[in-house]
Amino acid sequence: MVQLTRIPVFLTFFMIHLVHCQQIGILKYGGGGDWYSNPTAMPNLIAFCNENINTKLDDQPETIEVGSISIFQYPMIHMTGHGNVFFSSEEAENLRNYLLSGGFLHIDDNYGMEPYLRREIKKVFPNKPLEELGADHPIFNQKYRFPDGLPKIHEHDGKRPQAFGIFDNGRLVLLFTYESDLGDGWEDAEVHNDPKEVRLKALQMGANIVEYAFKN
Repeated sequence: MVQLTRIPVFLTFFMIHLVHCQQIGILKYGGGGDWYSNPTAMPNLIAFCNENINTKLDDQPETIEVGSISIFQYPMIHMTGHGNVFFSSEEAENLRNYLLSGGFLHIDDNYGMEPYLRREIKKVFPNKPLEELGADHPIFNQKYRFPDGLPKIHEHDGKRPQAFGIFDNGRLVLLFTYESDLGDGWEDAEVHNDPKEVRLKALQMGANIVEYAFKN
């Protein structure tokens, strides 16, 4: 098997990126967590983006395993779930190379994955802490304006929504949305019965994330 650390991964990313520049990946991870949750969420977000921010994304996302070199084909990867997350050392290295080579990872806690995720992110970036994003970060000021930062979509514990990030040379490479549950708002209306205005807010924030990921 080719070791990504032995080849110029930034060239790998940008060469493949030119071919597959219009598809979003869904990250499949180990540990038993339901990486496949919210199945209608990403297709709905993609449709919203294609209609409202002039993207030309493939209608369906592609499932990508953490340790696969195929991850380098996707400018943006989405990750979600409720429970345990586990990355092997090889998977953590692959994900780190992907992010440092120009990729972007959005992690949306679907309630319950946060403690496991924080543990595994330390494998990916041992020396880069998760930092809370202020409401002035550009991701909240793309096509849609969110002057108060990350919106609250689904209530669990009465906690405020928070957006955390990891940066590399000033570029946001990883976004972790917590106590917001954006994915619930992206799902088909009948799944959670959220009000139309709440779902729209979730889709608009999702569109901002997509726009930011593809531009930066």
